[in-house]
Amino acid sequence: MSTNTHKLLDTSHLQKLSGYKVAIVATEWNDSIVAEQIAGAERIAADLGIYISHKLFVPGSVEIPFAVRRLFESQQDQIMMPDAIITFGAVIRGDTPHFDYVCKLLTDGIHILNMSLPIPVIFGVLTTENEAQIWERLGGAAGHKGEEAMISAAKMIALNKGLNPE
Repeated sequence: MSTNTHKLLDTSHLQKLSGYKVAIVATEWNDSIVAEQIAGAERIAADLGIYISHKLFVPGSVEIPFAVRRLFESQQDQIMMPDAIITFGAVIRGDTPHFDYVCKLLTDGIHILNMSLPIPVIFGVLTTENEAQIWERLGGAAGHKGEEAMISAAKMIALNKGLNPE
């Protein structure tokens, strides 16, 4: 189980990231969950002075990797090129193997993007057994994964830009 006591939540050294850009690619599915993920990311972005350059919505989680790649390609040599992209969504286990297929396609797609794009892609999609676990991860005992995704993006921007994230 995840806890809030790890080093990820320390943002004191990230103030130098003001002005950097993060894009969000999120699903339309489970929209109230996604809205809370985005709200958490926006809180941290505001605290750090990070600009959210894009919010792109796709039908479901399987479509996220394609949308990330298209977003990146569409911004080549443009002023709004994001310095990182965060993915948000929620995949909740049901009674069929669909959950396993969606999670595999999504994780493989994000992995490929992280190995091929020159900017980090943050995996912020929640994959849980039930909806109660989702809400535990959006302000409950397990922290707020939307906030944590933006902190991860900030730290990866710092790493990618050579700004010493430590």
